[in-house]
Amino acid sequence: MTTAWDFDFTAIDGQPLPMTTFRDHPVLVVNVASKCGLTPQYDGLEKLYAAYRDKGFVVLGVPCNQFAGQEPGTEADISEFCRTNFGVDFPMTSKADVKGDDAHPFYKWAVEQAGEPAEPVWNFHKLLVGKDGSLINVFGPRTEPMDPEITAAVEAAL
Repeated sequence: MTTAWDFDFTAIDGQPLPMTTFRDHPVLVVNVASKCGLTPQYDGLEKLYAAYRDKGFVVLGVPCNQFAGQEPGTEADISEFCRTNFGVDFPMTSKADVKGDDAHPFYKWAVEQAGEPAEPVWNFHKLLVGKDGSLINVFGPRTEPMDPEITAAVEAAL
């Protein structure tokens, strides 16, 4: 069976970022954008990461420009924006498509695992991967990162 650990991204700094980096850690994979009405969720994602990272939890941001062109910048622009405006310290990938024919293979796998709810409908769609690499939960874009539904799922995954 394929797991999340079978996929590779490229980090926002251009270095390889294999998902095996996160093996044995729950990971919240979130497609993000800098010019979206939901962009303030970066603050909540950073708070969630800070609250649980010492227990092994990871947030992985995946910049995506598929929704109304709301992530138009370069990786350097995105990285600077996130650090300067939200103090983002969690890992981020280079820009990737998250739906459609050109979707990153991780996102195609997620849809195979959980069906339509796993396909992002907008920025800040959240996929929770368990320690074993299975997709264990999906949260829509409007579910805030510190929502009790997410924190309870993260705690259960730890």
